[in-house]
Amino acid sequence: MMEPEAPRPPLRVLELYSGIGGMHFALKESCIAAEVVAAIDINTVANEVYKHNFPNTYLCPKTIEGMTVDEFNRLDFDMILMSPPCQPFTRIGSQKDVLDPRTKSFLHILDILPRLSKTPKYILLENVKGFETSVARDNLIKTLESCRYTYQAFLLSPTTLGIPNSRLRYFLIAKFRPDTFCFQTFNQILEHFPDHDSTDLKLTEVSSLNQTLSTDGNKKEQNNSESCADNSKSQANETLLYKLETSGHVKQKQNQDNNLSMQMIQDFLEEGLQDPSPYFIPPKFLLRYALILDIVGQTCRRSVCFTKGYGHYVEGTGSVLKTASDVELALVFQSFETISEDEKLTQLSKLKLRYFTPREIANLHGFPPDFSFPEKISLKQSYRLLGNSLNIHVVAKLIKLMVE
Repeated sequence: MMEPEAPRPPLRVLELYSGIGGMHFALKESCIAAEVVAAIDINTVANEVYKHNFPNTYLCPKTIEGMTVDEFNRLDFDMILMSPPCQPFTRIGSQKDVLDPRTKSFLHILDILPRLSKTPKYILLENVKGFETSVARDNLIKTLESCRYTYQAFLLSPTTLGIPNSRLRYFLIAKFRPDTFCFQTFNQILEHFPDHDSTDLKLTEVSSLNQTLSTDGNKKEQNNSESCADNSKSQANETLLYKLETSGHVKQKQNQDNNLSMQMIQDFLEEGLQDPSPYFIPPKFLLRYALILDIVGQTCRRSVCFTKGYGHYVEGTGSVLKTASDVELALVFQSFETISEDEKLTQLSKLKLRYFTPREIANLHGFPPDFSFPEKISLKQSYRLLGNSLNIHVVAKLIKLMVE
């Protein structure tokens, strides 16, 4: 009789730019036999949250560019999960690309990779849309190819998984040859998860996918604020119905809310929120930003991207929640421009608008119920950390796809 094959040891994972542990949670959700041998980040606030949720994981508060090849070699890792700083690549950021000092650590990783004593078998990278056209991305591809990796890039949003939150991000998964993926790879960036037996997918089909974003809401995410501002010239000439919305805007949102493949916002809300008062939008913000707020109800099936400025800034930082389910949005904004400020405030107060809580944003991001913030982390810090985080369900699926 043949001896049964011995179980493989868990993959040893290095988590770079670990933040609040999104990659670690995604690794757990993927159910891959793996352990995080080290998490590296210099953000002291994020590290407090990471330690709170993963007290037994070695957390290294060092600059990545300050680590030597020997230090990396001692960690003896099989997989790298990383989410480098996005500011050099965002449309509202500096766009200095590799000239931005914040790319030093990433460029150091690319320099270190060919010199490691053991080439890691798997690499997963996450960043903002915009990274795919950067010099940094070109350097990444050159390094992967010289190190004999096969790879696939994606532009994906949680909406592809039925999650009602637009958060379009660039992802790349790489696997050390001769191993290959369980799906056919393409030079083009994919905007969907491949099927395991999608080898008959034609390059022309992929090219077509790359020319137009899918109708699941990805198109709205091409700017970093991901607000509901319309980008089409035809809609720009339409008559405003209410708020700053044209019939085109309204129809687009109605189509999203009628998409039954998407979950409702209410599925992600805190049950029995004890004290919602810290989350209600102050009157001065209501008056100033009423016309540009992206307002969603509990039965809506959409929300825009939550950024690190959420809860502190209003414009372009994320959707707000209408908790008065019996009040029609259109009625509140009828004749809005012709009434006094006191009357406007009276009208707006009927909507009972509030920010999503950090827990609710964490739910939309896919953080498990046992994730929490230490008590000393402020509300502003919580929003900031979540705005810099990632969607765990998307990354978990990519990890599984990468390793299978």
